[in-house]
Amino acid sequence: MLYGTKRGNGGNFERRPKGTVWKRLLCGIVATVFASGGIAFAAERPNIVWIMAEDIGPELSCYGHPAVHTPNIDALAADGVRFARAFTTAPSCTPSRNAMMLGVYQTRTDTQDQRRRGVVLPPHIKPITYYLQQAGYFTALGCGYSNKTDLNFEWPHLFDGNDWKDRRPGQPFFAQITLWVTHRQPSGWAKDWIEVRRRSPHPVDPEKVVLPPYYPDHPECRLDWARYLDAIEYIDAQVGEILARLEREGLADDTIVIFCGDNGRCHLRCKCWLYDGGIHVPLIVRIPGEKGGIVRDELVSMLDVSASVLAFAGIPVPEHFDGRPLWGPHAQRRDCIFAARDLIDDVDDVIRCVRTERYKYIRNYKPHYGYREPPYVEQNRPMLAVMRRLAAEGKLNAAQRLLLAERKPPEELYDLKRDPFELHNLADAPEYREVLDDLRARLDRWIEETGDTGLARLNDPSEQTRSD
Repeated sequence: MLYGTKRGNGGNFERRPKGTVWKRLLCGIVATVFASGGIAFAAERPNIVWIMAEDIGPELSCYGHPAVHTPNIDALAADGVRFARAFTTAPSCTPSRNAMMLGVYQTRTDTQDQRRRGVVLPPHIKPITYYLQQAGYFTALGCGYSNKTDLNFEWPHLFDGNDWKDRRPGQPFFAQITLWVTHRQPSGWAKDWIEVRRRSPHPVDPEKVVLPPYYPDHPECRLDWARYLDAIEYIDAQVGEILARLEREGLADDTIVIFCGDNGRCHLRCKCWLYDGGIHVPLIVRIPGEKGGIVRDELVSMLDVSASVLAFAGIPVPEHFDGRPLWGPHAQRRDCIFAARDLIDDVDDVIRCVRTERYKYIRNYKPHYGYREPPYVEQNRPMLAVMRRLAAEGKLNAAQRLLLAERKPPEELYDLKRDPFELHNLADAPEYREVLDDLRARLDRWIEETGDTGLARLNDPSEQTRSD
């Protein structure tokens, strides 16, 4: 395996070889969890480390991306399970993290907006850390990295401490660690993408990157994408640090490691939007004693990871959870996933989607908003200025002009097998009417079953955050 060497910041990008793959000593632990619903002795319960990288898509070498070098995450995948089709329930961090922490869609709990604090949870809804604490786990936040939670609700004792080292001897732990460098920062921050690239001894070559077709092949766009990949390599070094610490402290064989993104990549038509670029994230799970190098291609909601965390700890998954464990007798293969976009900063857009393996249906409740971006995006997306300039010069093709349209269609339907970049809207195509009707009905049922709080506010003018 390859691990980063500098504790806590990953900034030197150094990597060193680290012996052989760790040995499997606890082969029966996870099997016991799923067979019995719990483990009799605290010492037998696995530790769980959940690493969330901010604003990251599956642009990793283990996912087949050629221009980026991610040996530590690749090693984790080689020793674990890589999920090819994992999706968040929202395209921005706050609602996505609320859903993962609570195990239910953010639209069930009125936590669907970006940083609208003070939400009071229904009495039966509790964070996953509550259940872990009740089961005797020490819950840690940050562990030398970011202690971000970004939740819209208040909870009196969400975590027990800031590092697993503070637990009692022999006490199992759950740690949530956020790696934030892939979150694009305003220029001048200590670790903005420009600075990360400057410090990298092997910056990604802009000439080798492959841009999605909805971006123009322009030097500034290539450089911006390369900076994103530089940030991913920085994250990879930090993952190596965490894995090295687990091994150094003799915890690797007792610890399940989860690596994922909290939402999609921090680029145009990605974060903030329900296209795959905004909700498709990497997900890798390493379970001691389980065979590594496995790739699973079923649809996964990140809510399933929340349920899996409890199952790993031997805790029965609450009936109200919208996710189900990815392993064991209660695992259920999904035939679709759902996601929602609501208020982000001062843009109170409302969008819902349902995605199957083959098709995606998007419903835009405010098509007149067009592709309006919040100030954070306006100020920190170099590609946006480039595209506006090229549009004024008549140099964008039809796919690239989509980003600048003044209106969105009320409905969008994409055949993801034929059109993976979601460029050709089939909602008005007669030959796809049966598919459209099916996905409309699925989305309607989901909205009704979850009591969508975002749509309830949309339909109550007195509750709207922004007027139209």
